[in-house]
Amino acid sequence: MSSEAQKPEPTKTSDTSQSVDAMPRRRFVNFILGGGLLTTLGSIVVPLFNFMIPPKIQEAVQNSVVAAKVGELPRNSGKVFKFGSKPGMLVHNEQGEYKAFSAVCTHLECTVQYREDFKHVWCACHNGHFDLTGKNIIGPPPRPLEVYDVDISGDDIVVSRV
Repeated sequence: MSSEAQKPEPTKTSDTSQSVDAMPRRRFVNFILGGGLLTTLGSIVVPLFNFMIPPKIQEAVQNSVVAAKVGELPRNSGKVFKFGSKPGMLVHNEQGEYKAFSAVCTHLECTVQYREDFKHVWCACHNGHFDLTGKNIIGPPPRPLEVYDVDISGDDIVVSRV
């Protein structure tokens, strides 16, 4: 027993100094790798999230626009014009009156046009027909076109929302 007591115990100074230095280095490397992984994941997830839920864009409210000049449209013709973010349509009928409508079909939001041969508004997508009051008369459109007011101010034909 005395020989065991006299036997010196191995010193752990070299092991402890090595393990003390290795732990902070390992934590640092794990921190750097984890941060890089989080950054990569964020750069993938954030654009996907922004794509799925786009920001709300304020639409400019435009209540009236100059659609054409007097004399620009011959009788029994029509013209599509920009009205805010959607198209509008101005029609000069055979009696010389101007009529204005939304040029967006109420069925699938295709752009409608005035057909001189039909003498009414026609949607090419599914053969929808509207009379010159905006009412749907043939085809699948479920509602009439939105009707706009037409005023002549000097040489300008001004179209306004009702």
